[in-house]
Amino acid sequence: MVENFQLQMNEYLPLRDVVFQTLRQAILRGELRPGERLMEIHLAQKLGVSRTPVREAIRKLELEGLVIMIPRKGAVVAEITVSDLEDVLEVRMALEELAVKHACRRITQEQLAELRKLADEFKKTLYGSDVGACAEADMKFHEAIYEATGNGRLVQILNNLREQMYRYRMEYLKDRQSHSLLVQEHEEILHYLEERDEEKALEVTSLHIGRQKEHIIAALNAKE
Repeated sequence: MVENFQLQMNEYLPLRDVVFQTLRQAILRGELRPGERLMEIHLAQKLGVSRTPVREAIRKLELEGLVIMIPRKGAVVAEITVSDLEDVLEVRMALEELAVKHACRRITQEQLAELRKLADEFKKTLYGSDVGACAEADMKFHEAIYEATGNGRLVQILNNLREQMYRYRMEYLKDRQSHSLLVQEHEEILHYLEERDEEKALEVTSLHIGRQKEHIIAALNAKE
């Protein structure tokens, strides 16, 4: 088991949520690797907590698809598979296109200005070496589009899906050759939202997600 992660204390969160966020980030950053067993006793000792919050965190991670339970083995960090990626992206494609469609009709000038700011912030993260910061900035850009739909239930579903997408997004952003294309696609999505051009916005969104899918599948296949 990798030993280079520590409890990420937050005085505003209950201990169970702190443990959950700590383990979640360790998985997303690769500090807990796919296929690695999550032993409650070991993790509790490592984090300096009782087994109860660790057990609760593992259950939540299982619901997010980051952990699977294997008979006679227990909790294991889920593998990143092509099949899972295709399933997640199929759902994301449909929901994101719906979000863009509604955003084209409902987005305000203030929301467009915020989206421009987030697109610029994402661009700035690409000059650094923190892939996690890039992923967070990318998510914020897309979340601003979701919020512009004015549909709370759609936003909720897409945010739940976001967690399942995070590891795949990290894989994509590790390749610096993809960065310039991502910036271009964000600019195009923003442009067509500003123009209220629903057809073009949907087209660019579809290409944006489709290219990510192809790139990540190639990266996963190369690891096998």
